[in-house]
Amino acid sequence: MKLSYIPFVLLFILLASCTQQVPKNVQENQNNVRNVEILKNGNTSGIEATETDYGPAVGFLAEPKKDGIYPAVVMVHEWWGLNDNIKEMARSLAAEGYVVLAVDLFNGKVARNSSEAGQLTGEIRKNNTGAIQNMKAAVGYLKNKGNVDDNKIASMGWCFGGAMSLQLALNEKLAATVVYYGNLETNASKLSVIKWPVLGIFGSLDTSIPVDIVKKFETALNELGIENEIKIYEGVGHAFANPSGMNYAPEETKDAWKKTLGFLERNLKKNKNETEQSKQKILTSIPDEWKICEGDSDCVETQSGRCPCSSSGGQTAINKKYLDLWLQNLEKLGPTECLAREVCFKATPKCIDKKCKLVPNQ
Repeated sequence: MKLSYIPFVLLFILLASCTQQVPKNVQENQNNVRNVEILKNGNTSGIEATETDYGPAVGFLAEPKKDGIYPAVVMVHEWWGLNDNIKEMARSLAAEGYVVLAVDLFNGKVARNSSEAGQLTGEIRKNNTGAIQNMKAAVGYLKNKGNVDDNKIASMGWCFGGAMSLQLALNEKLAATVVYYGNLETNASKLSVIKWPVLGIFGSLDTSIPVDIVKKFETALNELGIENEIKIYEGVGHAFANPSGMNYAPEETKDAWKKTLGFLERNLKKNKNETEQSKQKILTSIPDEWKICEGDSDCVETQSGRCPCSSSGGQTAINKKYLDLWLQNLEKLGPTECLAREVCFKATPKCIDKKCKLVPNQ
């Protein structure tokens, strides 16, 4: 009998996270600004936007008019539904060279206030499988489009949509995942299905997605060797990137959008040759005395604290499993600064039980 309470507990947690720090009625907000104006997201005259039936629902499709093969993004709305703000963001992202399908998980309904939003979200939570199938259908729709590279499809969303973006990543092969302050999974076993980079955007004052949960999420990703970028903005709360919300923080929103565009470009737009050339160039900056471990080989701890393989002759080593994390940070910072600051890793590979494991940096 006790198990019957579990769905209600999950529903309560989700509703609490969505209602926390959000105005009771969108119309009560005095913010008249729009993200499209603040972000100055380029000229959208080169994109075409239409209401599109992708199977289980009618979504909003924005894509470049110019012929070509483009990476794609499944965009997931907040608990307000597929409203004008999300459609504007879809247009803006499409203008950057993506085919964007903003899904509709509320069957055409858009909330006018937090009470309606809570009801719509509650219905989705009662049928989490249905929501996941909805998003998976969106991925399938994009894969079948002639102008989409079916190996370069990402997910992204805000708040409720951020949580759903992560849920899609746990149930569908993607190329990248973006989560804006959504409920997180911290179980490493469940996260282990993700084999692609993850970008997480959060606020330090968000009490619904607290910093300690974000840190646990980041630690789990690092332990699994999943490439990730986690940004926690100081002094802002939940839904800080929503222009219709009382917590709207335009400067942080602009910076987060810049990071999002950079992340998507690195992971969706670079072809294999460009990526390989970039990695080969960076590899030449690795000190000669460093070796690359092929797996979780037995290792011995050195004075530096790093863990060389047993076959490395006592030299410093990087486990190949974590090489991409090292390369990612090295590419952003440059070899000189990266080595000087010793921040090539967000976590340092150390010898634990004769295995190279990532230990989060303090």
